[in-house]
Amino acid sequence: MILIKLGGSVITDKTRYKTLRTDVLARLAGEIKSSGKDVILVHGAGSYGHIIAAENELQKGYLRDSQITAASQVMEDVKNLDLDVTKCFNGAGMPCVSLPPSAITKLQSGKLNELDCEVFKEYLDIGIMPVTFGDVCLDSERKFGICSGDQLMMRLAEHFKPEVTIFCTDVDGVYTSDPYSNDDAELIKVITQDVLNKLPRTQHCADVTGSIFKKIEHMLNIAEYSKAMVINGLVPGRLKAALCNEEVIGSRVECCNERN
Repeated sequence: MILIKLGGSVITDKTRYKTLRTDVLARLAGEIKSSGKDVILVHGAGSYGHIIAAENELQKGYLRDSQITAASQVMEDVKNLDLDVTKCFNGAGMPCVSLPPSAITKLQSGKLNELDCEVFKEYLDIGIMPVTFGDVCLDSERKFGICSGDQLMMRLAEHFKPEVTIFCTDVDGVYTSDPYSNDDAELIKVITQDVLNKLPRTQHCADVTGSIFKKIEHMLNIAEYSKAMVINGLVPGRLKAALCNEEVIGSRVECCNERN
């Protein structure tokens, strides 16, 4: 089994509210289908979740009553995005099922505490691809919070120990600086904790899940259980090549206690 994260920056325009990249999503579905691999799919919320969540500080948990309406709107928006994702994959001939985190997870102080992993296995066993996504979820201490796609990836990798874990982003991998603002930014082919510690902290759009630095921390943990890599999902053929174990431009993630 292979674990794939389609980043919100790949399947949506994260700078424009509720803007789906329909053609990109359809192409990625085709690449996954043509690989013939069994997959658990996680996708980001992108502009369907991050913009309103950031404006209302939903990642901090309950602070004021006005957040309740915002939390409900974000849950509606990300479920609409997920409906488009599942429609696309079903249309590509990959039977799939949506597993909303709001129904199968619980947070504790912003961290993923409970996740029903067995339901993912049961659907895989009957040939249906499980699909889940970043969402607003209940939090035992903060009332609610954001369960990121990267938190879900970490827990699923730990439970299933997939053949490979692939993160699709809107750039070729992890860079020495923000490639959107610095033409001299260089691709880092191997990511370690030391590399993470030296990266500059930059952010070019709303992100309530810790941006690239928190994502790399999750990836470093994932590397204990699975090969982990970051590739550009906007480049045609990259995802299929990674799924077929071909050489592909990207960043490979290593942890100190790597088992693979």
